[in-house]
Amino acid sequence: MNDSDAPAPGRKRRVREQTPVQRALGLLVRREHSRKELTRKLTSRGIEDEAAQAAVDKLTEAGWQDDTRFAENLVRMRANTGYGPIHVRAELGTHGLDSEQITAAMDTFEGDWTENARDLVRRRFGEAGPQDLAQRRKAADLLARRGFDGDSIRRATRYDPDD
Repeated sequence: MNDSDAPAPGRKRRVREQTPVQRALGLLVRREHSRKELTRKLTSRGIEDEAAQAAVDKLTEAGWQDDTRFAENLVRMRANTGYGPIHVRAELGTHGLDSEQITAAMDTFEGDWTENARDLVRRRFGEAGPQDLAQRRKAADLLARRGFDGDSIRRATRYDPDD
């Protein structure tokens, strides 16, 4: 290699501009994205709306982007991090999924929401769980904030309405 081929010291090589498809694929290799989320991220990075839609359509046809796979993955991740079905359904809705897709994704969850609630309570209050009414209320508040339904909350906290 002779000296004229090497870049001058202190000069950076010019980076080639990525196509919308390349930018979208770069986002998808990091993690799953919904169509709505991927399109929004591309437009926020300066790609025109039509070009962003075309890129997402192309990647969907090629199997790189799949709302069903995204939704199933999100249900699994949120359930494993201590969130309940109400929270998960709401989050799926924010990603532009319709009610059929949300229901199908929720149906793929093979765990037990009540058991997830119990695990969360055990992690926060110890193996014995909440001992008095004040702790039960704190546990119930935690579970409600995390999106668990009333039945799961009662079972997880051993809450008795007669207390």
